[in-house]
Formats: sequence, C-alpha cells, structure tokens
Amino acid sequence: MTAREYDLIVIGGGPVGENVADRATQGGLSVVVVESELVGGECSYWACIPSKAMLRAGAAVEAARRVKGAAETVTGAVDVARTLVRRDELVHNWDDTSQVEWLQGAGIDLVRGHGRLTGERQVTVTDADGTEKVLVARHAVVVSTGSAALLPDIPGLREVEPWTSREATGVRDVPASLAVLGGGTVGSEMATLYTTFGSTVTLIARSGLLRGVEPFAGETVEKALTGAGATVRTGVEVERVSRDDDGEVVLSLSDGSHVRAAQVLVATGRVPRTEDLGLETVGLEPGSWLDVDDTLRVRGVEWLYAVGDVNHRALLTHQGKYQGRAAGDVIAARATAAEVDDAPWGRHVATADHSAVPQVIFTDPEIAAVGHSEKSAREAGLRVRVIDYDLYWIAGASEVADDYQGQARAIVDEERRVLVGATFVGQDVGEMLHAATIAIVGEVPIERLWHAVPSYPTISEVWLRWLEEYGR
Repeated sequence: MTAREYDLIVIGGGPVGENVADRATQGGLSVVVVESELVGGECSYWACIPSKAMLRAGAAVEAARRVKGAAETVTGAVDVARTLVRRDELVHNWDDTSQVEWLQGAGIDLVRGHGRLTGERQVTVTDADGTEKVLVARHAVVVSTGSAALLPDIPGLREVEPWTSREATGVRDVPASLAVLGGGTVGSEMATLYTTFGSTVTLIARSGLLRGVEPFAGETVEKALTGAGATVRTGVEVERVSRDDDGEVVLSLSDGSHVRAAQVLVATGRVPRTEDLGLETVGLEPGSWLDVDDTLRVRGVEWLYAVGDVNHRALLTHQGKYQGRAAGDVIAARATAAEVDDAPWGRHVATADHSAVPQVIFTDPEIAAVGHSEKSAREAGLRVRVIDYDLYWIAGASEVADDYQGQARAIVDEERRVLVGATFVGQDVGEMLHAATIAIVGEVPIERLWHAVPSYPTISEVWLRWLEEYGR
C-alpha cells in the first residue's frame, strides 16, 4: 500500500481541527484533515449551533414579554415546528458541503474515514467500505477528535436508550416529558429549552446547578427554571432506571422517590474520543485525555499534538479554536526552523486556558463568566476583593426589560489592582463578556479602567458602578 505524505495530518475535522489546518497551511505546510463524520464537527451539527438556534426562539419570546408595549403582542408560545426548521437551516440539514468547499478553497486535503495512529507519524484511515489509506506526516500529527457524552454506570440506563446532547439538539418529535440528568451547562440549557417547548421537565442534579461558576449563578437559574414550570431535584442520585409497560422511563432516586418521563437526557459529563485512535502505539492509554504543554504538544511525543476537548484544558469550542491557532502556528514554525514564541502570552502558546477562559451559558437568564470565581481565586492564593452589583439599578437594564433581574460580580486582585474574574447573570449579558475578557487578558489597571467610559444607557454601565464601589 503506497503511503501519501503530508507535512501535517489532522485527525478530526471540527472547528478546532479546521483552525489547526488553516494556520499550518498559511505557514506553508501541506495539510490533510481526516474526518469520520461531518466536516465542521460536533459544534456545527450537534452542539453549539443547533442548541443556541433552538434556545433563541424562547429567549426572544421572553424578552418581548418583559417590555410593556411588546408584551401585549405576544399571543402564544414558541412555535416549535418553525424553531426546528430554523435549526435545520443553520446546520445545513446536516450536510457539510460548504465546509468541504472551505477546506478545498484553503488548500487543505480531506480524507474521509476513521483515522488511527499505526506508527511514528503514521495514520491509517479506514473508510466506510473498509478500504484503508496510509498517511505519513513529515512533521506532526494532531489529534482533534473532541469528546462524547459520558453515560454513568447506573443500572438499566443503557437499556432505556437515553438521549445525549446529540439527540436533544437533533430532536424531531418533542417528548411530552423529559428527565434531565446533570446540572451542568448542557443539562441546564436543555432543561431551559424543553421547558419553553412545552415539555414537563424534571432536572436531577446531585450537587446543584452550574457548579463551575459563582454559586449565585446556578441558584438564579434554578429559581428561573422552577418559575417556568420545571422541577429541579438536588441532593439526590439516580440509583436505577427502567421502562414501564407504557413505555415511560422510571428513575428510582436515592431518597426512595421516583421520576417518570417519556424520555431521559444524560448530561453528566464528557469523555475523550480517544478510545480507538491507536494511542497504544505511542505508549499512551486508549480512551485517556491527552496531556499537553502550552504549545499543545503531547508530553513525551515530540511529533504529536492534541487540541480541543481531548486535552481536557477547557471543553469549549472557542477555546479549542484558540488552541488550534496556536498549535497550527507552532507546528509551522518548528517545521521551518523559525523562532518559537512559547513564553506566556506568546504567539505559540495557549496561556489563556489557565486563567482567562470565557463562557456563556444560554439559560434564561444567561450566565456569562470569565477568569476566576471567588472560590478559585482564593484557592489560587490570590488576595482578592469581591464587588457585587444588582443590575436592576442600571439605567440601561431598565431599558432592556421592565423589572430587569440580574447580578454582576467582579473579582479584583488587590496586589496587582487588576480584574481577574467577572460573572454576569441576566438577560443579554453574553454580549457584555468580551470587555471583561479583554480587561483580564490585558491586565488593565483599575486606574486605567476609570478612563474606559461605558455608554449610557447600556447595561455596561455596571463597569462604572463596580469602580465606584471599589473606590480610587
């Protein structure tokens, strides 16, 4: 079998792998992408894009209901059928033609099939009919295969054929009732979505909602879900799952109670898609997360890189794309013997993964957070001051909605007098997050932030209120 040679092989053609390939190609390398499903990956077809498209309809309706003059025009609930049509349009009906055309236009080759490491810098690709192709990389191989939903080891769970996020975002027939296992981002967003779709939703979260952000954020979302008609069960675990004679899923909980639903969605975490990648050929454990340095190179294997979810640094599409840009650039630099800028915040590293990761959770209300929470800042040994502000008192908030409800928290490093964390809770706060991200990454001194004047009347005036609370 004749091997085809490239400078770089990228296993996984999602947005992260595309970014690696694009940057390396711009750096003068020949690149091939290996993809077993759809070019564009999880985010484009089963995660970010469809979920946010579906959530937007409910958010828009609720936004109108919160403004006198608009509220009176809202005469019904979300049109689920039309919402799903819009979803289908935004995912191009699960057709990746446009993404393939983009690869071609960028000068990147595509090989469809399942790629496995079969030797040093060697990847064997098996296509749908079993035909194998051997690819050899002159310089590097990148693993960018993402993650999959974790199915916990609960008796009976697999037998009831639960949904994961893929089934939830690709739904055709909305169930009358839905039990959601897990109170993280996916669980909270999908509970929000299916409540707006009219399903009877029960969210089961052993340790509460959204533990990765400030506690008040999860508490606010829990209150909102309950107010919208969902049931939130915390402090309990699912001990077993079955289907009754009527086809309903029955979840038996640790407190002796039961939850019944037409369908169950599992959103209890993620596992890396590295089980069948041939990691054993380079001395790594199949199915494991891949440990990388800040240039995204797998420790101990000089030619292997891992970007996106598989390295477990920050399981967010935008953060994976950021890593992809750094990895593509550094691979090209090393291949051409150019200078490598791997100092913190350099061109060839993903420094932001450690302390400046932004995230928006599209519940109602939205949660937007970047950098440290109060807990993580103190655990990192920082001497911080916490500034909270009720967004109800911002003039711009009262323009957005009658009786606007929200909160904003700033975390200031007292020794350096710079912002190290920010959390916003409220309608439309996602669009406010990037200003906080810039302030944190740029380490903008508090004294200089006084000169960054927020426009009036906007919710961004909270920056001025934070500064007034902090004092000069």
